[in-house]
Amino acid sequence: MLWIKNLARISPTSSYVGNLFRNSESYTLSSRFCTALQYNETVQATDVANGLEHQQQQEQHRYHGLAPTKEGEKPRILVLGSGWAGCRLMKGIDTSIYDVVCVSPRNHMVFTPLLASTCVGTLEFRSVAEPISRIQPAISREPGSYYFLANCSKLDSENHEVHCETVTDGLSTLKPWKFKIAYDKLVLACGAEASTFGINGVSENAIFLREVHHAQEIRRKLLLNLMLSEVPGIGEEEKKRLLHCVVVGGGPTGVEFSGELSDFIMKDVRERYAHVKDDIRVTLIEARDILSSFDDGLRQYAIKQLNKSGVKLVRGIVKEVKPQKLVLDDGTDVPYGLLVWSTGVGPSSFVRSLHLPKDPGGRIGIDEWMRVPSVQDVFAIGDCSGYLESTGKPTLPALAQVAEREGKYLANLLNVMGKAGAGRARSAKETELGEPFVYKHLGSMATIGRYKALVDLRESKEGKGISMAGFVSWFIWRSAYLTRVVSWRNRFYVAINWLTTFIFGRDISRI
Repeated sequence: MLWIKNLARISPTSSYVGNLFRNSESYTLSSRFCTALQYNETVQATDVANGLEHQQQQEQHRYHGLAPTKEGEKPRILVLGSGWAGCRLMKGIDTSIYDVVCVSPRNHMVFTPLLASTCVGTLEFRSVAEPISRIQPAISREPGSYYFLANCSKLDSENHEVHCETVTDGLSTLKPWKFKIAYDKLVLACGAEASTFGINGVSENAIFLREVHHAQEIRRKLLLNLMLSEVPGIGEEEKKRLLHCVVVGGGPTGVEFSGELSDFIMKDVRERYAHVKDDIRVTLIEARDILSSFDDGLRQYAIKQLNKSGVKLVRGIVKEVKPQKLVLDDGTDVPYGLLVWSTGVGPSSFVRSLHLPKDPGGRIGIDEWMRVPSVQDVFAIGDCSGYLESTGKPTLPALAQVAEREGKYLANLLNVMGKAGAGRARSAKETELGEPFVYKHLGSMATIGRYKALVDLRESKEGKGISMAGFVSWFIWRSAYLTRVVSWRNRFYVAINWLTTFIFGRDISRI
């Protein structure tokens, strides 16, 4: 109890503590945050000092902001997004040079290659979520580095600031509020959103497999349908509909989820839901060939194994999605109880709203150094960015390995700029940037269930290299992704989850 007595002796009114809170760098938050009026006065004073005319707006929004950095403070890097690109960038930034501020609607990074495994209980959800504060500890420790749970609503590149709005998950008791953040360097790493191709009913009825909450929704829906199908009095047609799982999209995500789902059905559902074990089925719908980026031999192997696992492959184009069925282009109705949509990604609504040059696919246009050429101190990486046509380079695929390596490259580039004294806003015009970014594909891997996987280590579909399938490939797939999990904490979680599932089977609790 001695520490309680010592704590009681410390009074907030004591001169020592008062001086500590006034003078210590650890508590100078008030010098970094300001109201809108204070912010405008700061900008006005700066403009006058530079000999510029400043016209004060008559109407000002009364909300707080993170003020521009001052002399003696570290330059500020503002990162929008917490995906593969943004988190790899934050991990590599030298925080002795920069303050790092992250704005994102989620406070963690999702290890997407293992997300499908969480839908059926092979892995726990927290095993694939890495908190941002673990990836870059400065965000929770340094006085000038922060994470804000918010979305960016507007980019004002002329004044080097972004407008943000907090995320409250729709809580009726807490209204979202707005604020501004001034930046020295801005990195757009806000990712992409699932493509619906304008098909009616997709957003309302399908579940996308991109976030942890999507995996949680899939798991709850799947287990709910299993339990409802055993209720007395349910019709035979309704039972078949409830137990029909439809996956749209034959890329790696769709195939991996289908494989995990077939494993779950064969090993767990047949044992624990014996009354309906013969009625549950999985259908994978793809407009073209599944796993089109893989070797032809590997694709044929995947088709054979999926058929063995009971996955029905259907080639067709979805024309409309209704609450309990979808309609194909040939007029066929496909009833479903669970619909998972995995047909690729496209530019988000925020990216489309930005008045910045775009690549042919609608992404933010960048040059070979990840810069947005039309504005100063703005960079873009990951799925939200693509090369401008003027660079002569093809747009890179929306893959985790592309985003991760772009983040690593840009972190090194910004560190070099910071050491050269070009970290401040509008100070990098004459800075030598060094070698441009060059991407080299390391290959692709995908699991197809039943302890089988595909490993394709070619640089391109037409190139030469190692391609293999089977149990050895599955072992390589698991080993590779276990080493790629960000922290030792989550590597331990993943390994334990795999071992527990192997010995005891998957957990089927609907929580």
